[in-house]
Amino acid sequence: MCSWVQTQPLRGGPPLSIPGDPYSVVVLLRGYSEPQGTGGAQKADGSVTLVLPKVWEPRVARGEAPSGTDTQTALEQAGSGPVLVDTGGPWARDALLAALAAHGVTPDAVTLVVGTHGHSDHVGSLGLFPRAALLVSHDFCLPGGLYLPHALSESCPLRLGPGLEVWATPGHAGLGDVSVVVSGTASGTVVVAGDVFEREDDGDTWRQLSENPAAQERSRQRVLAAADVVVPGHGGPFRVLREPGVRTVN
Repeated sequence: MCSWVQTQPLRGGPPLSIPGDPYSVVVLLRGYSEPQGTGGAQKADGSVTLVLPKVWEPRVARGEAPSGTDTQTALEQAGSGPVLVDTGGPWARDALLAALAAHGVTPDAVTLVVGTHGHSDHVGSLGLFPRAALLVSHDFCLPGGLYLPHALSESCPLRLGPGLEVWATPGHAGLGDVSVVVSGTASGTVVVAGDVFEREDDGDTWRQLSENPAAQERSRQRVLAAADVVVPGHGGPFRVLREPGVRTVN
């Protein structure tokens, strides 16, 4: 981490629910990464997180791409219902479906799936959500494969709704990684960070898996300056405790 930040585990779950208004955050499946044998193999899967609006209704004919709308309108429509951040690997299919069902969410009810990056342990079950809009890395498409342009960058987040944004947080898988930022929860600002953070207290080990360590270090500092809670890619959520007077990032 860094000298002006301490962290502590956020106990509970999975699933771990953080209520909020207008969005709650539910960590459905906790990611993990465990060495296997002596040859460097890892058994791993990514965290899966659900962002739930306080009020949402099933949308009619979501399988059809909206017509006559601009990108911002499409983003806000996509953020108006349940938003899933990463899906885990295909081997976690049954666990994912069960976790969604426990919160009253069917695959067809999901309006947007955000893939923080393109690794198989984070987007391996995209096929379960053919009626959802998809934002995988920096590609935004509507159901049926209509890709829409946008201006996402480190200085320009994508706004999905009040207090709900997608940030460009490059580094781990190159320059395309993204994180989902949810403000207004009972625990403050929650950042679902993909593999920007492998886990709490990942030290310098994240550098071994990073395609662009300099960019990832920049992303990590930005997340730590803004988040009250971080959901990492392969471990439990953790609180971020900053020294008094440290400014947050908007």
